Amino acid sequence: MSVDTQPTLFWINPSEPFPEIDTLLVRELIAPGLLCAGADLSPVRLVHAYANAMFPWFSDGQPILWWSPDPRMVLKTQDFKISPSFKKRLKQFIKTPGCDIRFDTSFAQVIRSCASSPRNGHSGTWIVPEMIDAYIELHRHGIAHSVETWVNQELVGGLYFVSVGQAVFGESMFHRQTDASKIALAALVATCIHHNISQVDCQQNTRHLASFGAKEVPRSRFADEVQARVKLPAPNWNFAPIYWAHIGSLAPFQSDPPASTFL
Repeated sequence: MSVDTQPTLFWINPSEPFPEIDTLLVRELIAPGLLCAGADLSPVRLVHAYANAMFPWFSDGQPILWWSPDPRMVLKTQDFKISPSFKKRLKQFIKTPGCDIRFDTSFAQVIRSCASSPRNGHSGTWIVPEMIDAYIELHRHGIAHSVETWVNQELVGGLYFVSVGQAVFGESMFHRQTDASKIALAALVATCIHHNISQVDCQQNTRHLASFGAKEVPRSRFADEVQARVKLPAPNWNFAPIYWAHIGSLAPFQSDPPASTFL
């Protein structure tokens, strides 16, 4: 007589390292991409996770859950696409006095704004207080970064990401003005191209990310790329307006007449 058994989730104590990724993959039974639970959100733990193609994602009341989707959604920076309407909006932003892109001047404000932003089809957020505290600490270690869209000294949108060496992992975006988060993403892509960084991890497939040219790739290929990139020296994350020229569709903007206002 056979007895049905439910799959069990692999648990890690805070004092234990992650097992080898291959060991975890054979236990990927509870949900697609879910590898294990437990451990902690220390900077050392987070860096090790990202370097091995894993990331934490859990809701309030859940344990820490570690994921590695297969396939993985990735934006190749040279494949970045912008619509004609967004191109017009971005060129207007570039030309308007008082409109700026900044890196890492208000990281805590950015991540908290991402946590409080409404999501289509979701009533809560996975950026719970424990995650906010962990990524603020990761920012203090120079691993987590923010890209910020400013208009007349007001933060109107942005995103935050993780950078381990030259492996870049996008996390979340927010906006308070139309297209402000998209502008931050365009600035991140332009900066990555300037530093010869070929891809930005987008984690999971969404129509919004696909509209920018992100595509799914096998997890094994993504993990190999990450392993190669984490060994390279991290860039100095800042922004200069000249970086906009790295986005080919923006190259002609230098000859356009100045914009009078962005708002």
